[in-house]
Amino acid sequence: MIRAELGHHIILTFMISLFCFLFTEGWAQRYPGVLEDTLGPKKKSAQQYKDQLDLIDLAMMVIHKDPAKRLDSTNGINRKLHLSASPILEYTLSTELTTGIAAGGAFTTDITRATNVSSFVGAIKYTQKHQFLLPIQSSVWSPANRYNFLGNWQYLNFPQDTYGIGGFTSVADRYTVNYKYVRFYEFALKHIGNNFYAGPGYQLDHHWNIEELGVPAGRVTDFETYGFSNHSTSSGIALDIIYDSRKNSINPEGGSAYANVEFLQNSTLLGSNSNWNSILIDLRKYFKVAHQSVLAFWFYSVLTISGNPPYLDLPGTGSDTYNNTGRGYEQGRFIGKRYIDLESEFRFPITRNGLLGGVIFCNAESVSELSNSQFEVVYPAFGAGLRIKFNKFSNSNACLDYGVGTKGSRGFFGNLGEVF
Repeated sequence: MIRAELGHHIILTFMISLFCFLFTEGWAQRYPGVLEDTLGPKKKSAQQYKDQLDLIDLAMMVIHKDPAKRLDSTNGINRKLHLSASPILEYTLSTELTTGIAAGGAFTTDITRATNVSSFVGAIKYTQKHQFLLPIQSSVWSPANRYNFLGNWQYLNFPQDTYGIGGFTSVADRYTVNYKYVRFYEFALKHIGNNFYAGPGYQLDHHWNIEELGVPAGRVTDFETYGFSNHSTSSGIALDIIYDSRKNSINPEGGSAYANVEFLQNSTLLGSNSNWNSILIDLRKYFKVAHQSVLAFWFYSVLTISGNPPYLDLPGTGSDTYNNTGRGYEQGRFIGKRYIDLESEFRFPITRNGLLGGVIFCNAESVSELSNSQFEVVYPAFGAGLRIKFNKFSNSNACLDYGVGTKGSRGFFGNLGEVF
């Protein structure tokens, strides 16, 4: 769920596992999904968990503690507020070395009725490229799951590479755009039927102090052609419809499915620079395969219906909520007014104790062109990866993938929780 193009993710994840255990054994990652599933009701027997091995077990062995004690410590874990914190150490292609701290919490609004675990999490990061990141996310479930309130707040001071609009851009087109950014997303979803939720939301994307760096003299960039400004604001009302039959959102089982359709209308009446709207379609299906394997498919698309989104709000590679689309290419490598991505992944166990697993994946993405808004180029990628069990109670994995795209694009991509 959290992509990071890194080369030493397994070692770092093990170190973080140890830190996490020292702070609180229940914490799993900086996004609500893992907290929710980690602290939720357990369906496996104690013996089944005892036969499984994860990174936290290994961390306990390192500090000479008995992993079997974790079975007792999880009883009733979802009945009170749990807070946790952990240091962050990462290396990515877009940030280089990153350090910081993450903190989160989980609680239940009603212990007398079946209610999902609510969670909130935040992080403070500073990178070797002098980027500052402050993300905060929340998921609050009302009693009996009648409502789900979702929040996504961010502050970024984030110079990043950009290549221009469309599929014909090359590595030679790369230059840096520096900006400051605030995101404020809030949704209120109501349960309307079996596995269905729907409701309104508000989305604000505000960029300022935007500047282009390293552009050769005389070159006219796609940003300038599209309409450069040193600030931009997108402010609009959204309607979200979700179907979700997954019992575990961070490692879905075969036979489950997820669908999300979101319509967004940005308006100058709400402070947006212009009136524009878009539709987001996110479809996922998981099939059971022999020997506890899963064949997963993902369709993700954002289509601008009318108007012109600001350049920095254009959809593209890695522009989904958790920056996971398009493994094999750098985040933001391809952008356009319309974006489509197709992915498939075969997930299989390697060891009988669940500690190690593997994946084989392929994907293909395309963006619309600046001149005609048509899809003209498809960029495929493929790769394989290793899965190391991070937390056996939540069934969450530390993931290390190596993706290969076209024109020499390749690299490692790390994740805590499955990519989709």
